[in-house]
Amino acid sequence: MNTIAAITYHINYYLAGILTVFNGGLLEIKDQYSFDLPPIHSEADWNKLASELFDNASVFAIAVEKMPDKKLNEIFVNEKYGTYLRNIEAVIEHIYYHLGQIVLIKKLILAAGK
Repeated sequence: MNTIAAITYHINYYLAGILTVFNGGLLEIKDQYSFDLPPIHSEADWNKLASELFDNASVFAIAVEKMPDKKLNEIFVNEKYGTYLRNIEAVIEHIYYHLGQIVLIKKLILAAGK
């Protein structure tokens, strides 16, 4: 089972990768690295990880809001990845899926503490 921190890193990894493309960069994310969470040694480490995710989520939401409608139907990087719309929807669904996992992990942790 993954940890809440590992899932948080994983979500942000993909979000940051898509934001790079939104900003004109290359799509360089790879599944094999998506759980390569650096060690968390302190509350500050955790806060940094969470803050990065929240910041990227905010930037993502603003970028999508400002994106011209015609951009949504354009190819995202390569035809095999589909359109911008497909990738926006996919990353949102991906995040919801993992947020559900986080809720279940938290419930298990709380139940174990009783």
